[in-house]
Amino acid sequence: MQSLYIGGLDIGGTKMAATIAGAEGPLARVTELTVKSGDARAPGEQGLALLKAACAQAGVDFGAVTTVGVSSCGPFVKQHGLISLVTPNICGGLVSDDKHGDLPNRWQSVPLESVLREQFETVTIENDCVAALTAERAFGAARGIANCAYVTWSTGIGFGLCVDGHLLRGKNGNAGHAGHMLLSELSAAQCGCGNYGDVEALISGRNLETQYGRSAAELFEAARAGDAAARAIATESAKWFGRALYNVTAMLDIAVFIIGGSVWQHHGDWLQPLVMQELETRLPALTAGVTLVRPQLDSYVADIGALHLAMPPEWEDDWRAAQLWRRFDRG
Repeated sequence: MQSLYIGGLDIGGTKMAATIAGAEGPLARVTELTVKSGDARAPGEQGLALLKAACAQAGVDFGAVTTVGVSSCGPFVKQHGLISLVTPNICGGLVSDDKHGDLPNRWQSVPLESVLREQFETVTIENDCVAALTAERAFGAARGIANCAYVTWSTGIGFGLCVDGHLLRGKNGNAGHAGHMLLSELSAAQCGCGNYGDVEALISGRNLETQYGRSAAELFEAARAGDAAARAIATESAKWFGRALYNVTAMLDIAVFIIGGSVWQHHGDWLQPLVMQELETRLPALTAGVTLVRPQLDSYVADIGALHLAMPPEWEDDWRAAQLWRRFDRG
């Protein structure tokens, strides 16, 4: 029997958010910085605690919630048939040197699904960009678009991919990890996964701060304000981002990129022409007509994606017709 309430977890490299929802829409949402210390069960246990807190805020019995959807940064691995996270922005044990000593752990993986299944009967976990793309296809900017991708430019760089109307997942749910696509063999920038010169190493929020000693928010605000050094960094970052979009277009013939994440949310207005310059000036047979749009579900797209993974099919039409996700705006 389907529960009257569902849970959603959005797990990112910076924050974790838990939402409780019913057929009438989201009821409560709580957030914390993603835990990165203690033992490797800590992120899963944090997710349980946040969902319990959201239930309390919504006046919902925690024990009555049996189904949860999870939108999480990856990559994933299967351990005993269950999904564990091997996430460079959470697991500190993926590189052997101290360049990513900002992570106070040496975790090789995080047993997320096994911890959540101690509480919930049904747990569905997707890469956060895949979950966001499912939400945008159900409710937002990707409705009716057969060849599209959701991209986030934030703490990390992630992609969710849809080709010929089919979401791409792969053997372990890792299709779309184009953030770890190698772009420069000459770069000294290192990603938390250990790669040098991949997209995430070059332009992710976390790795920009590692390279330049200023947060991405500070760098891009300074660039917007006319700081020449910051503008040069931002321009170079937009170049690499545009080349990543070109590579994905060349491989998969994408028509529309829905771009979210904190960097794009706050600076996409002036970064977009720089990105499009890299995309549009190469092989028009592949790139002509490719467009970049913002998510219609705005900053809650991953939260809504997590809920959509757990949502009974009969809720979807009502959520779409009444735009019930907008209850977040009144939270």
